[in-house]
Amino acid sequence: MPAQKPKSRSRKYIFVSGGVISGIGKGTTSASIALLLKSAGYKVAPLKFENYLNLDAGTINPIEHGDPFLCEDGTEADMDIGSYEKFLNEDMGKDNFVTMGQIYKTVIDRERRFEYNGEDVEAIPYITNEIISRVEDLGRKKDADIVMIELGGTAGEYQNVFYYEASRMMTLKKPQDVLHVHVSYVPTPGHLGEPKTKPAQLSVRTLNSMGIQPDFVVTRGEKYLDQRRKDRLALFCNMHKDDIISSPDLPSVYEIPLVLHKQELEKKIMKKLGIPVREPNLKSWEKFVESTKNQRETVEIAIVGKYFGTGEYQLRDSYAALFDAIDHAAWASGVNVKTTWVDAEKVELEGAEQVIGKPDGIIVPIGWGERGAEGMITAASYAREKKISYLGLCYGMQLATIAFARDILGFKDANTEENDKKTKHPVIHLIPNQRDLIKRRAYGGTMRLGGWEAKIKPGTRAFEIYKKYRGFTNEEKSLTSERHRHRYEFNDEFAKDFEKNGLVISGRSVIENLAEIIELPKEAHPFYIGTQGHPEYKSRPLDPHPIFLEFIKACKSSIE
Repeated sequence: MPAQKPKSRSRKYIFVSGGVISGIGKGTTSASIALLLKSAGYKVAPLKFENYLNLDAGTINPIEHGDPFLCEDGTEADMDIGSYEKFLNEDMGKDNFVTMGQIYKTVIDRERRFEYNGEDVEAIPYITNEIISRVEDLGRKKDADIVMIELGGTAGEYQNVFYYEASRMMTLKKPQDVLHVHVSYVPTPGHLGEPKTKPAQLSVRTLNSMGIQPDFVVTRGEKYLDQRRKDRLALFCNMHKDDIISSPDLPSVYEIPLVLHKQELEKKIMKKLGIPVREPNLKSWEKFVESTKNQRETVEIAIVGKYFGTGEYQLRDSYAALFDAIDHAAWASGVNVKTTWVDAEKVELEGAEQVIGKPDGIIVPIGWGERGAEGMITAASYAREKKISYLGLCYGMQLATIAFARDILGFKDANTEENDKKTKHPVIHLIPNQRDLIKRRAYGGTMRLGGWEAKIKPGTRAFEIYKKYRGFTNEEKSLTSERHRHRYEFNDEFAKDFEKNGLVISGRSVIENLAEIIELPKEAHPFYIGTQGHPEYKSRPLDPHPIFLEFIKACKSSIE
């Protein structure tokens, strides 16, 4: 008899939606479920669908939608892509992130090329078919057992209705292979003192009106949901009470997988999808979470930036990757970090000592444009003069260069061409290909983006750091790689002036020989490094970035 062909695997799909409010925690819930399934031996491919018409997150003000997450392949994505990377310890990229703008553009471009053979192109089925195609393509490309699809926005918004329709269509086509998790808010109003499930009920009702019945509802709230509320929610949502999962506020988002695991969410998902039920191996994750609770000394770090405020409120999300990287390094170092958010414009007006005080470390992070730049330059000078540990990230590296040029080289008008096109000392400038793009107002996706290799100079602090923490991609050749997101570069016309006066260029790009890392030697400063790359985007909970580990160590040394 001829050998029988092995039965083809049935790929599974999990849609995750949100209800009641934005920012409810869909991303961390999706990442947590993905971690649990991966830890049980399944290959999981996450996918985030965003509502906006932007082709990516690169041109969005971080105050509007949080810190765009920068991927290794140069994709400028939503913050949730960063959560997937951190929880799964895997690089994400363009296939894991889709916007409604990408969907529309793809369909319209195809119509212009006559690929629909004269059909009248309508939202359904052409938009929904393209959405489904992206989901299925990701599964094939990654050879995934399970594709985890996070639907941006909140159930009931008109912007994301096609995503929900695509989810309904896939469920109808493959009912045994598709599952829907709804993350909804259960508030506990202070004047009542008890959780209220009505908002969550109504968000499920909205899902039902779109033809979707959730398999699980994950309730977000201040505390664990008690059995009485679970029973009520299950009754009014036409669900079994065991499928109501509680996800309370926690000291760290990294505890979420363990909370979901205690309620056996991953096992319930496996059963409903008809796949073998396996026990996840969470030993490394549990050990890491335990380490987050064992900090001893406290170091204070001032972050001098300009994207903190929205109206009368302050936002952590504008620098989400940076705060995560600080936390990862602090937990690994056994210290607690108190971060102070410092408005760069206030430093500009009132002076560094008055506004910044005397922290153990100063970070000047990513940024663009003239607003607040002088305050950040002042902060870089202050850190250098007062011997406060300093870390400059991208713009923070450029502005530290300017501060050194003004203070040490005597170039009082030194600046970046971005902020002063007439300066006689453009120590930060546009390289020719970027100059052409700016003239054409080509901003989106035209910066130096993604992972770029650099050669680190032996004998420097940067070399010592990458060697100590095994951060080289090729130790024999002293090569490392960091993600980039910028247009302006260090101007090599002034390199000799800087080096002659004590500034060390410790890293240069393999391509174009551009300055990547600047530093002051140990004898001149306890820790003073600026990097054109973004180490914060490569930091992982179980693998903190070397530069942040050493920065935290330097901050810790100042209190010992």
